[in-house]
Parts: sequence; structure tokens; C-alpha cells
Amino acid sequence: MSDLKLSLEQQFNLRSFATEVQKMSREQAQDFLLQLYKEMLVRENLYKDTLKHEWQL
Repeated sequence: MSDLKLSLEQQFNLRSFATEVQKMSREQAQDFLLQLYKEMLVRENLYKDTLKHEWQL
């Protein structure tokens, strides 16, 4: 990972998230990871599309 630091709020949210993940079954966690990855790809495409439009101005 990079040297970027998380804010205290982000650290709290990460710990809360970790607690929720620990409660999931293996199948639930796998499904969740696939959905999360898909959302990351969609977000990446959105960023690329936004930058492409901004650079064409």
C-alpha cells in the first residue's frame, strides 16, 4: 500500500467494516468481494470518462 494515511473517521469505518466482514460466511464474503470489485471497475470507468471529457474541453 501507499504511504497515504487514513483519517480517524476512516480508521473507525475500517474497523467497523472489518467487524461486519468477520460476521459473514465464506460464501457471503466471496459474493461481497465480487460485487465490491465490480463497483471499483465501474468507478474507474466513470473517472476515466470524466477525465476524458474534461481534457477535450
